[in-house]
Amino acid sequence: MILVHPLIDPVIVSFGSLQIRWYSLAYVLGFLIGLYLIKKINKKHITPLKNKQIDDFFVWAVIGVIIGGRLGYFIFYQTSSIIINPISIFFIWQGGMSFHGGLIGIIFSILFYSKYIQVSFFQLSDLVAVVAPIGIFLGRLANFINVELYGRTTKFYFAMIYPSIDNIPRHPSQIYEAFFEGIVLFLILYLLCNFNPKKNKFGLISCYFLFFYGLFRFFLEFLREPDSHLGLYYSFITMGQLLSIPMILIGVTIYLKNYNESN
Repeated sequence: MILVHPLIDPVIVSFGSLQIRWYSLAYVLGFLIGLYLIKKINKKHITPLKNKQIDDFFVWAVIGVIIGGRLGYFIFYQTSSIIINPISIFFIWQGGMSFHGGLIGIIFSILFYSKYIQVSFFQLSDLVAVVAPIGIFLGRLANFINVELYGRTTKFYFAMIYPSIDNIPRHPSQIYEAFFEGIVLFLILYLLCNFNPKKNKFGLISCYFLFFYGLFRFFLEFLREPDSHLGLYYSFITMGQLLSIPMILIGVTIYLKNYNESN
């Protein structure tokens, strides 16, 4: 079954030079839904955070994701642009965000804020980890609408043609990522959060997030078209895969540390 991309306008509505885009809406909805769910999940903890603490952290989280995502995009994917035109890093409206950069950014936000309110780093990171797949899901749908991060050419029976790119069937990799990195990962973490008998044992949800996201991203990158200006490293691996390997290893390390401490 070969589908054709519907060519959805990436701009929802315009008010003169002001444009509201699906990509921006994905970020806003991701943050707001995440904030709502964090407050609900937090109530189940033995030592829950106060709602005001969560509201305050929300500001730190937004700043961390945006600054980290933007810096990560240029450091990991557009290094030459920093040298040629360093001020372009501030042109957020031109697009360009990195998941791994956003992850590093929010880790710093969690680190600083958890020290500020004197709670466990992992108590806060576990809350963020559970809801993060929702933002990832919405972001991948926005990538699909924008016809970016599309898949490699394929002869597989299920494929999609992106008329604005070419007329060759490709993997709809944005949909694959939305499903595995978004829906499947959220279900894994949400179930773990609700059925974890040791609700005061922090860190397990964070390690599951790192491990499974890294694993899903690593394998799905084989179906995704490599960045044209970067290509493949060592003729077979992408930048996304290189950045996902540390996530898998750190996730396993945190799990083993938790396991050893509980025995």
